[in-house]
Amino acid sequence: MMTLPHLLSPGVPAFAQGLALGLGLIVAIGAQNAFVLRQGLRREYVGSVVMFCAGADALLICAGVLGMAQALGDRPGLARALALAGAAFLAAYGLQALRRARVSHEMHANPGGAGPGRGAAMAQAAAFTLLNPHVYLDTVLLVGSIGAQQPAPLRGWFVAGASAASLCWFGVLGYGAGWLAPWFARPSAWRMLDTLVGVTMMVLATLLAHRAATGF
Repeated sequence: MMTLPHLLSPGVPAFAQGLALGLGLIVAIGAQNAFVLRQGLRREYVGSVVMFCAGADALLICAGVLGMAQALGDRPGLARALALAGAAFLAAYGLQALRRARVSHEMHANPGGAGPGRGAAMAQAAAFTLLNPHVYLDTVLLVGSIGAQQPAPLRGWFVAGASAASLCWFGVLGYGAGWLAPWFARPSAWRMLDTLVGVTMMVLATLLAHRAATGF
């Protein structure tokens, strides 16, 4: 009789790859992250904002993986080209993060002042999430194309990993804001984080390029 760990083991690498890719792309200084952190500092509608941002990411990731899987199903040449393009993008992203690690920067949450009502807060969350063109390039196209290249039984694991990355990150930002704000104000913390992101992206780029070169 097969044990539970044996049954789950094939999906673990796909889940881990989705998790690492999701964290690498989402952990960066940006308007959406600053907004979630600010809501956490104000303790206003934190759960609603976190769930909206994470849920939107999960839907976009799922749509990207399913759509790209269908588009690439009968086009192995296109799949290989997109994999190489994705590897190049990840490598460039990793180099950019490593360059950022050499520069002092910090996140300002600007917690002062009266906060917006729930409707306004959710509208801002939607704008920061859906009106950012990078979300479609990163979440739908890049994550979708990489996830679509997983074997069909493992795509769900990849989507789960990438979605878990969004949920964990936004949850940490929103609910850990009181502890995180002083940490984010330290340039050395961001340098360490950018270094980790850069190394992770370079590793993923290497793995993706290897898979493309060996015909998946």
